[in-house]
Amino acid sequence: QVRLVESGGGLVQPGGSLRLSCTTSRSFFSMYAMGWYRQAPEKQREMVADITTGGSTNYADSVKGRFTISRDNAKSAVYLQMNNLKPEDTAVYYCKTQGAPYWGRGTQVTVSS
Repeated sequence: QVRLVESGGGLVQPGGSLRLSCTTSRSFFSMYAMGWYRQAPEKQREMVADITTGGSTNYADSVKGRFTISRDNAKSAVYLQMNNLKPEDTAVYYCKTQGAPYWGRGTQVTVSS
């Protein structure tokens, strides 16, 4: 059974930073591009960023220049470095395999003073 596990969420003040991590099994991880998604209360889930197996990245316009997605194939992990956080970034953040329907359970990010 495929399992994705996110970590690193929390409460941070506006302008602060957080780093999210997502891990899964090694054999599985090498097969897929990976994405980070988020869902705010009463809003639809949206893609934040994704990264191919080769390392090419793509970002939502709302996070360009503030968020960075990366992956470490040796650790079977994908990361989301989030800088200059804003209250509108508050959401549950999910890790997902791109092209396959596997999701993590999510980690809460709250940006508030």
